[in-house]
Amino acid sequence: MATTTSITTTYAGEFAGQYVAAALLSANTIEQGLITVKPNVKYKEVLKKLSLNDVLKDSTCDFTATSTVTLTERILTPVELQVNLQLCKADFRSDWEAVQMGYSAHDNLPKTFADFMIAHVAAKVAAKIEQNIWQGNDSNTGEFDGFEVLLRNDSDLPNAQEVTGTTVTAANAITELGKLVDAIPSTIYGREDLYIYCSRNIFKAYIRALGGYGQATNQNHAGIENKGNLWYANGAVSFDGIPVVMCSGMSDDTAICTYKENLYFGTGLLSDHNEVKLLDMADLDGSQNVRVVMRMTGAVQYANVEDIVTYGIENPFVS
Repeated sequence: MATTTSITTTYAGEFAGQYVAAALLSANTIEQGLITVKPNVKYKEVLKKLSLNDVLKDSTCDFTATSTVTLTERILTPVELQVNLQLCKADFRSDWEAVQMGYSAHDNLPKTFADFMIAHVAAKVAAKIEQNIWQGNDSNTGEFDGFEVLLRNDSDLPNAQEVTGTTVTAANAITELGKLVDAIPSTIYGREDLYIYCSRNIFKAYIRALGGYGQATNQNHAGIENKGNLWYANGAVSFDGIPVVMCSGMSDDTAICTYKENLYFGTGLLSDHNEVKLLDMADLDGSQNVRVVMRMTGAVQYANVEDIVTYGIENPFVS
């Protein structure tokens, strides 16, 4: 059964993998380099966690073990995903690009549309991957568990680092972000790769607040450098010295604070399992259909939950 509409040219091989790469790596969080990407994870990868207690002790003449080493692990297991579309070339016969299909009864799909279809599907995949990274749920088709689901179900998340969220506006954005920063453990505060990852609406509210429309700014709406709402031009933003980054796939009124090396996206991106194909079915079954096939894998995981502060992510556990 057609997906409702069609493509010529069989495309497979080395360049096919690049289409998948573009679809995955153009996801907002990955494209900005905000998490660590682990490619070539064919089945699963183990993230080792090393924990030491006090290592420095008073000197003695003998060798005496000075610490307890605890080695634990988290598993990063990419989920297999796919795109299957079937288009019918007959739908293009009356289209303005019909001449590109040729004059034979055995039509070819217009090349311009074929190119557009590849780009459009890749963009849709990128948007879905971005959403999956943060709020994906493995129980839904086409999704893997995102960071929000993983954190919500992790009993090891320290209760003191779980900040209760609310609806964030320009009037309270600075106050709410302050709560998140106040909960950052001293062990990670000051790291160069520490970020505040926040949803679109929190980021937007914070920008508005800094423009002079928040409770902690001037009442004349002067804002930063007296520019009001004109101060922001898509540049870098920070809060108390910590970079604030917008994650398009994150749920509204949600944020976390941790360092980049603590968040991982795993994929078999460079493996043989990734493929993008445009298959003309005419020579296979005599039909006028063209199929678009994409296959990829993806999953996220964090290494140390004790190094994460959450905002607006309700965790039923108390630790």
